[in-house]
Amino acid sequence: MESVIEEIYRSQSRRVLATLIRLLGDFDRAEEALHDAFAAAARTWPADGIPGNPFAWLVSTGRFKAIDTLRRRARFDASQQHIEDSLYTIDETEIGEMEPIEDDMLRLIFTCCHPALPADAQMAMALREICGLTTEEIAHAFLVPAPTVAQRIVRAKGRIRTANIPYEVPDREALPERLDRVLHVIYLVFNEGYSASSGDEIVRADLTGEAIRLARLLLALLPHPDVSGLLALMLLQDSRRSARQGEQGSLVLLADQDRSLWDGAKVAEGLALLAEAMRTGEIGTYTVQAAIAAEHAKVPSAEETDWRRIAFYYDLLLAAQPSPVVELNRAVAIAMAEGPATGLELIDAILRRRELQAYHLAHSARADFLRRLGRRDEAIAAYEAALSLCRQEPEQAFLRKRISELAATPERQ
Repeated sequence: MESVIEEIYRSQSRRVLATLIRLLGDFDRAEEALHDAFAAAARTWPADGIPGNPFAWLVSTGRFKAIDTLRRRARFDASQQHIEDSLYTIDETEIGEMEPIEDDMLRLIFTCCHPALPADAQMAMALREICGLTTEEIAHAFLVPAPTVAQRIVRAKGRIRTANIPYEVPDREALPERLDRVLHVIYLVFNEGYSASSGDEIVRADLTGEAIRLARLLLALLPHPDVSGLLALMLLQDSRRSARQGEQGSLVLLADQDRSLWDGAKVAEGLALLAEAMRTGEIGTYTVQAAIAAEHAKVPSAEETDWRRIAFYYDLLLAAQPSPVVELNRAVAIAMAEGPATGLELIDAILRRRELQAYHLAHSARADFLRRLGRRDEAIAAYEAALSLCRQEPEQAFLRKRISELAATPERQ
């Protein structure tokens, strides 16, 4: 039973939280109610059995736990009494049966992305409240100290409270001006699911699935080439999910994946959405990234990949969205087209600027180029640098395997 409750927490807790935030009107109160609801589930479900609708049970229990917490306080001010009264007026049938535009997760994203909040706080809030990442995990993702992230989240919650920022999807006229931030948050959610920042799993399907669901919902609300491009990108990447994990959860690189395991329906839908986005002539960064993913999806084997075309797309992406991570990916594509020596030169130039010194994938890519060039000792050192920065167990296991293989191989003269 404990493992079942853990799985329900993993798959539904963020959705429960989003609904509790709507019902209670306060992030902190909703988080406390969420934990109280799951504690109650751990006590009662082993004896009573799992309810038919765990989501509704958890929301209802969390709501009444919040009422009990308010009642235990010595005094209630007017706003607290209003909250208590409003919690009792909600019809049970409302829970989990909302119209698409009233989707609580989408409401939560728009709240986290409100223009009154600083951009760095928006991202931290989204990863904390929507992905459920810890402060330490968010700090690692942004390469900043954990106390800094904690302060950003506290201040953002305070700003939402004091500015009375509405917990709602804005009207259709206001949607376009908020679109970029919302798409960025949805992609952050997807990326955390596609390649978990820490833990013992490569993929968190609950997060990738939620991101794809939200993008579909947003596309229905606001048909736009950027939304189509993002949905195409996520579908094409998620289509490879089953092939990315080998026996006992081991990491399988793209070049080694069994492409028969790729989800053909997602590939077909992603390619169709990409074509639709490109027909408009408004080619955004998500559409360019989807075009890169499509280059892998369109060929039956890794050997047939058009790496020069992928490098061209990265040139476009770098011009539109300059970043060291895009530079790194471009370097990998160029190395696949022109050889590891060229890629190594490009990555060394990035690392000399010290922009990706704490990014394990930069050291891992550098190590792979050194390995392919036969520079064993340097490759081992680079893999060890990547291992020291990596927090995901399957990636750590892969890096340790590479180090072990290289240690058993004499260096090329």
